[in-house]
Amino acid sequence: MALPNRPTPVSVMLADDHGIFRDCLTALLDRQTGMKVVGTAATGVEAVRAAARLKPSVIIVNLQLPMLSGFDASRRIVKALPDTRIVILSGSHTAEHLYQAFRCGALGYVAKESTIAELIDAIQTVLSGNRYISPQFSQIDFDAIARRSRTISPLNSLSDREREVMHLTMAGLSSAQTGRVLSLSQKTVDTYRSRLMAKLGISNRTQLVKFALENSENAAG
Repeated sequence: MALPNRPTPVSVMLADDHGIFRDCLTALLDRQTGMKVVGTAATGVEAVRAAARLKPSVIIVNLQLPMLSGFDASRRIVKALPDTRIVILSGSHTAEHLYQAFRCGALGYVAKESTIAELIDAIQTVLSGNRYISPQFSQIDFDAIARRSRTISPLNSLSDREREVMHLTMAGLSSAQTGRVLSLSQKTVDTYRSRLMAKLGISNRTQLVKFALENSENAAG
């Protein structure tokens, strides 16, 4: 399935931590008429930086990215590049992950076991400004998930920046390393971490990592 003829090819970027998968998907997408993969990224941080440099029309994002999660990367990209469309390509089938993906600004959510034809269909759909969800997820009640999330998740009190600091702490980064990733001073990172720990009622870094792991499904958004 090819995209309609356009004056210039649709620029696509891929963000996935598996090299073989990136190479295979690049080859498949580059064979489509009217489409060109202009860059790839292996981590969430690389994805944000590459997106700022390349300004692609569409970015296909895996949720399980190192450094910054696919959720965090998508949120930052959408904020910086509101005209860039995000399609999540994920092996996660939980309703919560779909809800969080759309909260972060994604317009498409495609299951990894889908065909290349479905992925192309998703790209066409989001380029037109519409939401695409793989058929197996079409019956999900997003309003019900939103109501449940608001009532049961203590993570809802955290700001986007506090979530990013939590995720990077969970990944084992020091305050200095986190600061370099987020372009913040070490002191500012420590302030964010102290603030989020106070909100969650957590007293030390070990407890924070344990909490994030235990609440990883909700922690993503």
